[in-house]
Amino acid sequence: MTLTVTPTRDLDACFALRREVFMREQGFSEAEEFDGKDQRAIHLLASERGEPVGTARVFVEEGRIGRICVLQRARGTGLGAAIVRAGMDLLRERGATRAVLDAQVRAMGFYETLGFTAEGPEFDDGGVPHRRMTCPL
Repeated sequence: MTLTVTPTRDLDACFALRREVFMREQGFSEAEEFDGKDQRAIHLLASERGEPVGTARVFVEEGRIGRICVLQRARGTGLGAAIVRAGMDLLRERGATRAVLDAQVRAMGFYETLGFTAEGPEFDDGGVPHRRMTCPL
């Protein structure tokens, strides 16, 4: 499997992936998913043989990685971890000393395997329980 994760300006591809995963699969609304912050972010696009299969957005100033998603058919391949690591590398290269993300509670174990630790209380985001997680860079 030939996988690449690179920064992209192809927001249409990133948005299509987010619509599929967060809106169609998980039931988030358009307003919840598209919060007006995308223009401030660096977007990562994961591709398999040139086809978009995953994405994330990175906010360097905040040290934040978010909207991490992988198409269902590409899950379990290590692609999600590759996307998060690419986000962490980008933050590290830009001088951040820690990465922050808001994880769906059901996905916390995945982020823990990448070195993230939960902080603070559980909170609701679009009807889904989340926890803030951080990882030193």
